[in-house]
Amino acid sequence: MAAPRSSPTPASGTALRGDLVAETLELTAVRCTLPRCLTAAGAWALAFPAPGRLTVRAVLRGTVWLTVDGGRPVRLDADEAAVLVGDRPYTLASDPEAPSADAPPPVEGKGPFLHTGAEGRDTVTLDCCLELDPAAEELLTGALPPVLRLGATTAEAPAVRWLLAQALGELSADRPGASFALGHLAPLLLVQVLRALLAHGGADAHPAGLLRALADERLAPALRLMHADPARPWTLAELARAATMSRTSFAQRFKDLTGVPPLAYLRRRRMRLAQHTLRRTDTPLSAIAASLGYGSDSAFSTAFKRATGLSPRHYREAARSAPEFPARG
Repeated sequence: MAAPRSSPTPASGTALRGDLVAETLELTAVRCTLPRCLTAAGAWALAFPAPGRLTVRAVLRGTVWLTVDGGRPVRLDADEAAVLVGDRPYTLASDPEAPSADAPPPVEGKGPFLHTGAEGRDTVTLDCCLELDPAAEELLTGALPPVLRLGATTAEAPAVRWLLAQALGELSADRPGASFALGHLAPLLLVQVLRALLAHGGADAHPAGLLRALADERLAPALRLMHADPARPWTLAELARAATMSRTSFAQRFKDLTGVPPLAYLRRRRMRLAQHTLRRTDTPLSAIAASLGYGSDSAFSTAFKRATGLSPRHYREAARSAPEFPARG
């Protein structure tokens, strides 16, 4: 296993200043698992089990009816795409009334292509599951509907189709550097998902959570302050002033939109930054503590263990043994 890189302390990330989605994505680890191409013709229907992961699917040719368990059929035409939360079984079909057969599960080493129905390629779809680390899951928890349809005219659909095609090409051609390329395509897919969600509506279109707060223009100035300088001991009065709201109104709106009070959000933010630095760098604990506003290693260690259940040292050791997706906090 390669040695961890040295890197700046948490508060000095490279995301564009003020772009809170970009900054949050810097803290996530995302990978694309088993991209697959489905071709079909005639009358057909395939039932898929709940993938357990965020799933992105694009239609390159033909028409597909997508039905998530408990929901209504959604028609997807060529050049359209859909995002599924992944917690429910779903069916793909040429007709929503067609009887379905169980789809064979993707198996590593067996190839990324699946055909069903009659001979021919009347329908072609591409799909990919995104495996997310806890920071990305926190961003999306509760924010996605069972199916998010990206129409052919949306800004995100062409990029989703292109990225899925590239992911499939990397997997099927078995070219040098394929795993590296897939590792970079997956975050770009997630960016398109987030853009589609944010474009889907304003803050009121999303359940409580970080994504809803990011879509709220009134909270944005206070969020930018906390993200730009997490080490500062921000007060409720300072944050409310930045949002041009009273402390009471600000605190209530912040909790309504994120699910937690402002200062609790700041503490959680510090812990996410600490986790990111611990699992990816050899930065000393004293430097991490100072960058996040803690006066001593012991104060930082106490706060970190309270939030994650592990000491910083043990968390780092766990991350080294499972570097892609470390223990949840």
